[in-house]
Amino acid sequence: MSFSNALSASSPAGATADGQGGATPPGSDRPGTAQANPAPATQGPATMAPALRARRLMRACDRAALATVQRPTPADEGAGAMADAAGWPYPSLVLVAFDHDGSPLLLLSTLADHTRNLLADGRVGLLFDGTAGLAQPLTGARLSVQGRAERSDDPDHRARYLRRHPDAALYAGFGDFAIYRVAVERAHLVAGFGRIHWLSAAELDLPAPAPALAADEAALLDRLNGEGYGPRLAPASDDGTDGWSVTGIDPEGCDLRRGGYVARVDFEQRIHDPESAKLMLDTLVRPPDGSGQPGGSTSGTPTAGTPPDSGGGA
Repeated sequence: MSFSNALSASSPAGATADGQGGATPPGSDRPGTAQANPAPATQGPATMAPALRARRLMRACDRAALATVQRPTPADEGAGAMADAAGWPYPSLVLVAFDHDGSPLLLLSTLADHTRNLLADGRVGLLFDGTAGLAQPLTGARLSVQGRAERSDDPDHRARYLRRHPDAALYAGFGDFAIYRVAVERAHLVAGFGRIHWLSAAELDLPAPAPALAADEAALLDRLNGEGYGPRLAPASDDGTDGWSVTGIDPEGCDLRRGGYVARVDFEQRIHDPESAKLMLDTLVRPPDGSGQPGGSTSGTPTAGTPPDSGGGA
């Protein structure tokens, strides 16, 4: 989503063993983490491979700070004080979804400055913040991604975005809005003090496209939500887990939403088709009666629905 004036609801959260914390759904008794479904005990957040941690942090986020290169402003725009801004970095806030191969997807309006900027120069930066709720935010993880943004008319990209951000359907059909896909070229992971890594696109090891999964994803989601998989995968909470739905499945995990909260469940191995996805999820869910815990922990992130504005950005 391109609207940069979204107000983020806040929710207190505890910290994990390595100081990583995040917002949790109301009543949740477990802290949020950038890695929603942690790797085996030998690969906790502090020792997890940088590429894996970077991918999990990125996919767990539903928003990012977007940096574009401020374009030269035409005289007919009456820019005034903007006349000398060309070439400066222009930051804004966007909502984000991801393609099956991990490429960030943005819904942007051509009325927004950041969209006009990237149409003139496709180089962009995205900052994914995993430090929410930490008493010492600089001990938490954050990921800066650099890549090139191009408009995508792929209906699967649009469908994935709108499932992750259903409120965006209110304005996604406006003529000035389109999906933009970011082709990742490199990433910079800061996983806490002294744990800093530059990763090329190859080192980041994003998954290959999964055409079989993409073709059947919508039908699989209908089935999973019809059978109540959302509440059975969601984080346990004092007020129950009703209302969670599965909004997306990719080779590395699945996304959940309940109202203004999103959560992520990460798979321990990659899958590439709906049958493998279903088998993987069956190993992670609670029993049908709702007892017990899901096979992996999840993290919640507070979000706030945002009505469209005329500029599509900050």
